[in-house]
Amino acid sequence: MNMPLLLLGSLAVFLILRVPIGIGLGISSVLVYWVTDERFESLALSYYDGLDKFPFIAVPMFLLAGALMEKGGISKRLISVADCFVGNVRGGLAHVTILACMLFAAISGSGPATTAAVGGLMIPTMIRRNYDRNYSGAVSACGGTLGILIPPSIALIVYGVSSDQSVTRLFIAGFLPGAILGGMLMICASIMARFSTADPGGEPFSVDRTLRTFWESRWALMAPVVILGGIYGGFVTPTESAVIAVLYGYGIGRFVYRELDRVKTRECLETATLITGTIAIIWGASLSFGELITIHRIPQLVTAFIQSMTTSPFLILVMISVFLTFVGMWLNTMAQIIILTPLFLPVIRSVGIDPIHFGIIFVMNCEIGFLTPPLGTSLFVALGIAHTTLGAIAKAVLPFILTMFLSILLLSYFPGLTLVLPNLILGR
Repeated sequence: MNMPLLLLGSLAVFLILRVPIGIGLGISSVLVYWVTDERFESLALSYYDGLDKFPFIAVPMFLLAGALMEKGGISKRLISVADCFVGNVRGGLAHVTILACMLFAAISGSGPATTAAVGGLMIPTMIRRNYDRNYSGAVSACGGTLGILIPPSIALIVYGVSSDQSVTRLFIAGFLPGAILGGMLMICASIMARFSTADPGGEPFSVDRTLRTFWESRWALMAPVVILGGIYGGFVTPTESAVIAVLYGYGIGRFVYRELDRVKTRECLETATLITGTIAIIWGASLSFGELITIHRIPQLVTAFIQSMTTSPFLILVMISVFLTFVGMWLNTMAQIIILTPLFLPVIRSVGIDPIHFGIIFVMNCEIGFLTPPLGTSLFVALGIAHTTLGAIAKAVLPFILTMFLSILLLSYFPGLTLVLPNLILGR
């Protein structure tokens, strides 16, 4: 029997039947183990080994830290800071939303969490200022996707573990692409604002107001410094920094801003636990699935197929990006990274693409997956806040998706934009 066909075909069937991805991965692996008479003990060991990773501890910690900082009042203070800089231009609230998402992304690590934290405040405000409802939701959904690109990013942690790459180097590599993408989204928002709002902008820029807002928001602005400073300074690992982020977020929300009570803290714990449990099931099942992929030489088949069409690194990245855009409509980000990283790593290495650069491109494609139905997690979060329809908000988000794909093409053609910072700070 053709084992690659059985392994991938059964998984495809389970996905079509809407079987949860973790269960689908596990059953597909069991089928191949059963047909090939492999020892089932190795399946259990694969599950254990998949979760016995020190960097994995950072995932629940960053999830919890992001939830605590959202409930603790940090997100709305970051919005106030963003408003000082870009709130005065035409369609300024859209710029405030994207910039605030970039700031909150530097403490949350999650796309949907960023959309909920910033969009929950900005979408109603934009609607009250006569912004188009669908445009308001689209801006927040797109800005929220930056949560998995700008460090600390849970998606980059998962990719780092899956590909055996330095999480610190990935974090540093995500900064410039995140800034480029954020800037391009702001340009797109400016163009669309001409048709979606008559808002002339808010208060003119004021040094006094900006300094006052900075002082009032100083503890919120310190969060990215506390979280990332220790990592880049070499004092702590990303996992240890995640624990520090939890302590900082709880301390500021509970004792400084006094917006974090026992009920909100419990909600944060429940949210982080639920998401971590989901990721853990997928991660454990994926390792046995990945081992079977390697045993049956599927990566070599994929490499040969792609190289039979082209050996251009740029064209290969474009082909992979188109594939990931399609897959992102059906698979969540963690599942994409865990399942597909072992498939594509041999391909990109064979043509000299740096795995760090590929990781950033991979995650940027996953951002588009947050915006494309039927999955579209960030899109549905924004849809619920904006109280609109799926068809209307999906139409409004199309120009932003095109902008994101253009940024992927730009970074694919100029890999130096991704690698310049990690090479400069950490060396080659």
